[in-house]
Amino acid sequence: MKKIEAIIRAEKLGDVKNALESKGFYGMTVTDVRGRGRQKGIQLQFKGRTMEIDLLPKVKIEIVVRDEDVEEVVELISNFARTGNVGDGKIFVIPVENAVRIRTGERGDKAL
Repeated sequence: MKKIEAIIRAEKLGDVKNALESKGFYGMTVTDVRGRGRQKGIQLQFKGRTMEIDLLPKVKIEIVVRDEDVEEVVELISNFARTGNVGDGKIFVIPVENAVRIRTGERGDKAL
């Protein structure tokens, strides 16, 4: 099993979520986060003043999938989160040792 963490633009969440659901990947955790990368933030003009905003709002999607589903999920997220501009985000793939469904006690990929 692998945990996929994707940090994407907030406005792309609906597209990514719908794409994942259409392929049968329903379970996910979504968190509002702020961060920065090569984009290093943005400058905004507000009432004649320039404001530097270096931690931009993003969304983190966490989803645990079977090893054989990793590439499909990564491709779906990449394709539906991409705008082609700096700041589209990153995807991380992390090994998961075990999973336990609290309600039934099922373990491993049966708990997914």
